[in-house]
Amino acid sequence: MAAPMELSCWGGDWGLPSLHPESLTVMAYAKFSGAPLTVNTINKSWRAPKGDVPVLISADIVISQPAKILNFLRKQKYNADYELSAKQGADTLAYIALLEEKLLPALLHTFWVEAENYRSVTKPWFASRIPFPLSLYLPGKMSREALNRILLTRGGPPPYSLTEVEAQIYRDAKECLNLLSKRLGTSQFFFGDTPTTLDAFVFGFLAPIYKVCFPRVQLQEHLKQLPNLCHFCDDILTCYFRLTVADSALIISLQMDDSLRKSPQHPPRKLTTLKLAAGGEESSPWNRLSP
Repeated sequence: MAAPMELSCWGGDWGLPSLHPESLTVMAYAKFSGAPLTVNTINKSWRAPKGDVPVLISADIVISQPAKILNFLRKQKYNADYELSAKQGADTLAYIALLEEKLLPALLHTFWVEAENYRSVTKPWFASRIPFPLSLYLPGKMSREALNRILLTRGGPPPYSLTEVEAQIYRDAKECLNLLSKRLGTSQFFFGDTPTTLDAFVFGFLAPIYKVCFPRVQLQEHLKQLPNLCHFCDDILTCYFRLTVADSALIISLQMDDSLRKSPQHPPRKLTTLKLAAGGEESSPWNRLSP
């Protein structure tokens, strides 16, 4: 009998199971592949056993980083890519590299560096899930780490000013969104009718940009001009992260987004279950999502 698998990650809001792109990527892949994970979301008493979230624990094995977690799940026979050809596998790696190079810096900037977004949304949201007094320190540390990561990948002064870096990362991000939209076309998923690793990564990167209500939304505005990518996110949320009738506030929030579509006529065949662990904060949005 396989050892139980437990995933520790950031929780969600705005109709998302997680606001954290890497946590969201692993959650989506687990749904696509049928991996029976128990999900623990961060609350005031949570501690990461090792490294950054998401963290997967199985018996005495502790794994962080999405790529390593997904590789572990594949070794446990939970493989969302078993029907892909060698070329499609290579395309998957290329597109994931594109996301990390072109889209991730703008995503980090939107959440952690853009002053108004950070002050009014990101900092209070994450601080509310971190125990005091760490809640006074960790959001600022996470913001500085995000800026450092952007500057490491995009260059920093000298020779470039921060303003020039910001302009470039948003140009690159919009170009990346355009390429993704063109590649997806009218398909439900990137390689046909069944979601794969690439769909998990794209969903993990796009859904927070699409759904979180920020005061500064230039990247979100561009994404909403690409309806196939918006429908892609909505379909995954509808098919794999269904809402409960009891969560009226969350349902109302989603209904206010007029881009939310109904479930597709022929949903993907692998509708799987993520079991919620006992405990955690009752008010956590993830706890209000049905498996």
